[in-house]
Amino acid sequence: MTSALSDRQKDELHKSILDYLNTNGFSETFEMLKVEARQDEFQPDPRAKWTGLLEKKWTSVIRLQKKIMDLETRNAQLQEELSSAPTKRPSANSPDWLPRAPQRHTITGHRSPITKVAFHPVFSQIVTASEDFTLKVWDWETGDFERTVKGHTKAVQDVDFDSKGNFLVSCSSDLALKIWDTNNDWKNVKTLYGHDHQISSARYLPNDDFIVSASRDRSIRVWEVASGFCVKTFTGHADWVRSVIPSSDGRQLVSSSADHTSRVWDTQTGETKAELRGHDHVIEVAIFAPQAAYAAIRELAGISASHAPNAKDDKAKVAGVFVATGSRDKTIKLWDSASGQCLKTLVGHDNWIRALVFHPSGKFLLSASDDKTIRTWDLLTGRCIKTLDAHTHFVTCMAWGRAPAPGAAGANGSVAGANGADVQTVNVLATGSVDQSVRPAFDLVLRSIQTFAADHPPLDPPRLVG
Repeated sequence: MTSALSDRQKDELHKSILDYLNTNGFSETFEMLKVEARQDEFQPDPRAKWTGLLEKKWTSVIRLQKKIMDLETRNAQLQEELSSAPTKRPSANSPDWLPRAPQRHTITGHRSPITKVAFHPVFSQIVTASEDFTLKVWDWETGDFERTVKGHTKAVQDVDFDSKGNFLVSCSSDLALKIWDTNNDWKNVKTLYGHDHQISSARYLPNDDFIVSASRDRSIRVWEVASGFCVKTFTGHADWVRSVIPSSDGRQLVSSSADHTSRVWDTQTGETKAELRGHDHVIEVAIFAPQAAYAAIRELAGISASHAPNAKDDKAKVAGVFVATGSRDKTIKLWDSASGQCLKTLVGHDNWIRALVFHPSGKFLLSASDDKTIRTWDLLTGRCIKTLDAHTHFVTCMAWGRAPAPGAAGANGSVAGANGADVQTVNVLATGSVDQSVRPAFDLVLRSIQTFAADHPPLDPPRLVG
């Protein structure tokens, strides 16, 4: 039989085997092989290149076999994703558009980490909150800086526009909520006090008449915008309340806490409707699923609509049927908000999960993490179908803005055309981070946000701003 080895390779193999036999004390076999392999002059030499060669080759083969198995598994996953992928790349107004690299803009200017980002509901404006005590207003289409809004005396933790974009609420570690008039030079028109510790979250209720806030003082408060008074205080969490979000109809609130739980509250009575337990660490974020996602979540959880606990709610299109939570235990969980049952756990991130956003189509869930990535999860299968390296440092916040295309917005925030038909919209996602970029001209360490926008007619390039 013809050997696949050259004479030199045979010689090295024989010597490496002899070295192995000699090292391990197989003296008889060593002497016999020495004669049969015609290696009479072989002498063990710890500095020779064949010393330990057999063991090295053996372990490298095992490592290669493992790599091959991992690559085959990954290849099978990619083939499955490819077979289920659309044949045509989604366009700017496609309902299935997903963010992809490269980002449209990297906008820099803050001098400390960005804590929150919010889209104006009408115009192509985006507001960022930062630990540098300020808010900044940008044009996300061009990347241009518009203004800095000052007033807080400590880190700003959250921002939110009302439904028409006329007012903005911000909250801070300085124990204050501030309301800003966006149509009047962004003036501070009200400051609300009442929390006893730093305020971590603030949101307008759907009717714009009330604001809900969460604090490290373990409470949730509801504020009347017109008077500036706190009208309700909800308690129940045993530790820092990290976030609070209202349902789309305003009847429920969902909160997340450092006590490892999330709670669903009745906005009117302040009663806890469900306590969601299952995470092993601080829950950073909790959000309600939109009605468009109900069918996919039911299929993922193996629940038929007719036998689901919230089936009547689903048929009636009641908001707040399902909740998604993200935790420092690196997992995402989907819950039934009525029963408190965990329906599915999504695993994939390598660090704390900081933000969650449901895709407008209801087919996907996007998550942002301290592992510097954004992941897209298919709600029908529960699998991560896309990972985007978004920043060079922790991704702290994320917001989806399904903004009107240039010239498409109607009056008072309407996105309907003159005949009542919906106008074209442009998909855009923004993320904020603690990553750093350097402006050599001023030698400043800056922080950045990223915007990932669907393709539409070219815009002016972004300007670097201080």
